[in-house]
Amino acid sequence: MEQEIYRVNDFCLRYAISRSSFYREIRANRLRVMKRGCRTYIARTDAEAWVESQRLVGDSENV
Repeated sequence: MEQEIYRVNDFCLRYAISRSSFYREIRANRLRVMKRGCRTYIARTDAEAWVESQRLVGDSENV
């Protein structure tokens, strides 16, 4: 079974974040990526985990 993956631009468009924010999330170890040659990819499962972690951060700020 093939896993769905996003390229950087596709991920940024889908999740409405800038490229600089994308790379900031990687540096902070909040988003996992895969490298194939010089290209960067994000697995859909990792993207969904990142979205869920963003929800958890937002929920804890309201406490």
